Amino acid sequence: MSDAPFLPLCTSGDGGVALPLHLVKAGDEATLAHLLGEHEAFLRQQGFEGCAGQFTFLPGGSGVAGAVFCVEEGRGPMPYGALPAHLKEGYWQPQPEGQEDAAHDAMLEELVLGFCLGAYDYSLKHEGGKDQKTGPKLCIPASLGREARILARAAWLGRDLINMPANLMGPAELATAARRMLEERKVAVELVEGEALEKAYPCLAAVGAGSDRPAVVVIGRRDGRSKDAPRLSLVGKGVCFDTGGYDIKPGSSMAKMKKDMGGAALMLALACALLDAGTDIALEIRLGCVENSVSGHAMRPGDVLTTRRGLRVEVGNTDAEGRLVLADLLAEAAESQPDVLLDAATLTGAARVALGPDLPALFSNDEELADHILASGREAHDPLWQLPLWADYDGWMDSSIADCNNLSSRPMAGAITAALFLQRFVPEGQRWAHVDTYAWNDTARPGRPAGGEVLALRALFRAFSESF
Repeated sequence: MSDAPFLPLCTSGDGGVALPLHLVKAGDEATLAHLLGEHEAFLRQQGFEGCAGQFTFLPGGSGVAGAVFCVEEGRGPMPYGALPAHLKEGYWQPQPEGQEDAAHDAMLEELVLGFCLGAYDYSLKHEGGKDQKTGPKLCIPASLGREARILARAAWLGRDLINMPANLMGPAELATAARRMLEERKVAVELVEGEALEKAYPCLAAVGAGSDRPAVVVIGRRDGRSKDAPRLSLVGKGVCFDTGGYDIKPGSSMAKMKKDMGGAALMLALACALLDAGTDIALEIRLGCVENSVSGHAMRPGDVLTTRRGLRVEVGNTDAEGRLVLADLLAEAAESQPDVLLDAATLTGAARVALGPDLPALFSNDEELADHILASGREAHDPLWQLPLWADYDGWMDSSIADCNNLSSRPMAGAITAALFLQRFVPEGQRWAHVDTYAWNDTARPGRPAGGEVLALRALFRAFSESF
């Protein structure tokens, strides 16, 4: 895994002979007929009708003379993710057809992002794996697609972290990767381990106690360029593998648990994108890198843990460990009173039952902040869906012997009760948002290869690269 992933792009003129890639709005029959030329009748007979998502090569005297891709307006970057599979190896010069200058540049921005997201491939094969330095490449002027390049690199980095098998991506490896990425961006990084971790983050330490691979907390800080730069604090759940602990998961539920650090991967990818874009923010980031295992040292159902904030939590279920990891990190992050405190986690299956795999659940104690994030998601074609912090369910987390339980007494509204648990560790008046994500693509689709995914990256980047 590299912190400078290769993107399938070249600047115009440095890739040798480039064939034209004509981008046509679906339904623009006049433009399409002109491009197809004398081959129109033949191509139409082959089933090419210019519908959204359709692709065809254009024949020439010495073979392929170009290609045509039909796009539906208003769909964002993802439809372009089909192109890496369609185009043959070589260099391609995008040519948006029938577009004014502003629309031309916007189309290229979406093309670059979608194409790069679709070209991503993860493989540890010794031989025969896909070489991402081969395949089709887009020739794009260096002056265009800057934000798309930043987001594509960040997405590739986050996907790599999630896709890495757990034996190669334990707490120490995740912390090392995060440290490298942050320090390359001039972030001051501290790794908290051992006795210092047990003292500062007792709940998190209890989660990691069952594993032979010690827990690590990554803390990164960088000041903004200006004195009044807004302060953003990021917190990510980095459970590198989750067996469920003594409340062990069945094998079918454990198969993808290397992705349980997807919240940390998302927050790290977001931090990298914001810093690479030169956003003027004062940034803090905390990642709880830990493994939830079964052993004689593991926490047990019925144990009572004391959190950093002093609240005592009864462990109703050892598989509800993510909220224990986040509790201590949120409490510490709030101590510096940031303008916004944002956390992300693969926290509950209940959020997936409610919203499916593609819609991260958003919770917030500030409606203006929630509206801003939701609007950013719509603009970036990277949606989230808000669920309520319904106070009437808060009592479901009560315990008869401790301040609260980490498990709800009712088998309903699991995403909401998990968010309500987290809210107990966020001080009154602190603007806070929580993202419950799946961090995975079960099937391959344009722009979204099967495997690890940093859902909501583009939405959150748009939300926090501007005034918040």
